[in-house]
Amino acid sequence: MRTACTQTNIWQKAGFWPLQIAVNLSRRQFTQRNLQERIIKIIQETELEPNCLELEVTESLVMQNEKTAAIILKALQMLGIKISIDDFGTGYSSLSYLKELPFDVIKIDRCFIRNIIQDSKTEAITIAIIQMAHSLNLKVVAEGVETEAELDFLRKYNCDEIQGYLCSPPLPASKFEKLLESGRQ
Repeated sequence: MRTACTQTNIWQKAGFWPLQIAVNLSRRQFTQRNLQERIIKIIQETELEPNCLELEVTESLVMQNEKTAAIILKALQMLGIKISIDDFGTGYSSLSYLKELPFDVIKIDRCFIRNIIQDSKTEAITIAIIQMAHSLNLKVVAEGVETEAELDFLRKYNCDEIQGYLCSPPLPASKFEKLLESGRQ
């Protein structure tokens, strides 16, 4: 997390603003004592604005202790940090999480995006997730987008953002910086 926040701040100071970073919280990190204080310290030390950080948690992670998770996530959200539920639809998928936990973003798992055009059930589920999330004022990100057909489908149903190989494979920081530079021109 420290590395990601530091690098994001460097890119912001280089003129790539507003740039945000999403960081997965592991089970080990989430269960550490004083998680909130550790994150605050990292944000302060790296001089990253809290609203430029998004923390991703999975359904299975919050399921372990929903009440404690709600307290931790609400406290982080109060600082301005965005909270996303990663791989939505693949874990326990209890809709009560969306009501009880303070999420800003739903990230639809790639299993719902892959072959979306050929599978009417997957298509219906994905549309329902997007519509439900928007009704709850949540941003929707589709993971694992690899084809123009998938992108066209997601655009048609107003998915807010995509990630996947259609945009770019995972990149080391130096190559990502070159990608940022090419977007300026």
